[in-house]
Amino acid sequence: MNSRLKLTRRSAIKTMGIALTAPMVFKRFTQAAPSETLMHASFGAGGMARSDINSLTASKNLKLVAVADVDKSRLEELKKSFPDVKVYTDWRELLDKEKGLNSANISTPDHMHAPITMRAMQQGLNVYTQKPLTQSIYESRQLTKVAAEKKLVTQMGIQIHSHEVHKTVVNAIQTGVVGKVKEIYSWSGKQWGDKGPRPEKTDAVPATLDWNGWLGVAAERPYIGGGYYHPLNWRKRLDFGTGTFGDMGCHILDPVFSSVAFTYPNSVICLQGGTGPDSWGLDNQVRYTFPGTKFTTDTVTLNWFDGSLRPGKEVQALLGDRKITDQGSIYIGTTGVLYSPYIGAPVLFPTEKGKDIPIVKIPGNNHYLQWVEACRGNGAASAPFSYSGPMTESVLLGTMSTRFPKQELTWNAEKMEITNFKDANQFVRKTYRKGYEVEGL
Repeated sequence: MNSRLKLTRRSAIKTMGIALTAPMVFKRFTQAAPSETLMHASFGAGGMARSDINSLTASKNLKLVAVADVDKSRLEELKKSFPDVKVYTDWRELLDKEKGLNSANISTPDHMHAPITMRAMQQGLNVYTQKPLTQSIYESRQLTKVAAEKKLVTQMGIQIHSHEVHKTVVNAIQTGVVGKVKEIYSWSGKQWGDKGPRPEKTDAVPATLDWNGWLGVAAERPYIGGGYYHPLNWRKRLDFGTGTFGDMGCHILDPVFSSVAFTYPNSVICLQGGTGPDSWGLDNQVRYTFPGTKFTTDTVTLNWFDGSLRPGKEVQALLGDRKITDQGSIYIGTTGVLYSPYIGAPVLFPTEKGKDIPIVKIPGNNHYLQWVEACRGNGAASAPFSYSGPMTESVLLGTMSTRFPKQELTWNAEKMEITNFKDANQFVRKTYRKGYEVEGL
């Protein structure tokens, strides 16, 4: 079978509700004929990657044939469940040697999303890439472009996108339950940041870890133990993660972008917060100004808060006595207010209005298996790079603004350029370490 071609024979599947926390376990489907089976590779073997593997292999129309991970202990653990899978510690070697692949998931630290995804797409693979799609704006634009040129099936790992809650919020806003949206407030209480400088020390690299491979496209530096980088706290570090905003913004702002049909912002400013010398900051407040759409007023503001910060009392007062959850959004429209707790049923205010205009529940489906079937020619993915790429760009503009607190940044999306503060443009595109360059990035 030509790995560059999507499988086109159609077979029906039953959609199913998506689990909201990892690991995700689904009922397995009837074994497909060999000619219908996707030959699949995973980049990443533990953590979120293992969850993605479990969710994707819930379909017997997909076979995991190869996995790459820089941590051999994770590969050994995976082999207990998938004894026949081929394992690699270098993702480039996997792509060089495995020529019969149809698809791949990229579930690595953020800084490696773009280079691996780009190489996989250049070899004709359909890809499922975790959020945020990339670590830089330029990377997102390039992945979106190549995915379109090659007509590949792509999906970003924002599982809430396919859930009933997401679809219900989008439908409510687009059917005008709050009139035209004029302001949006979104927040996450996570703490993917650090105030302190990088420790001045060098620790022994674990025998199972390829530290040079883990660094990948990032600049060389000594290994620091105690979980400073691997396996989770890389999210806090400027060169590897995207902080709370990049981690959770792609989830929480997903229904926002879907419902009001945002494209690119006109401007963004960090009103509170900022970054440290090596890590993303804590307690950020960022405000965007977007051009209007058919679901909004002529211009609309989007306000983001993370860490300990939340919308002001005047905004929370719109919800009466209801206490806001740790993560969520509030949509303020010309005729009402919609409160959307993260992975929770939306509520319309004032409450009397909600009795007169009931919110219609829209059924969800399975984000992973939807993509698997789209790769096989059945239906389409709901968060392809044509949608998730521009959304990721906007989120990354927000993270960029935290590098320049109090400085409004005016964005020219066509040129991918900050027009009023040139110093910010150095962060639009990354420089890859020598030996890890990837064509197109």
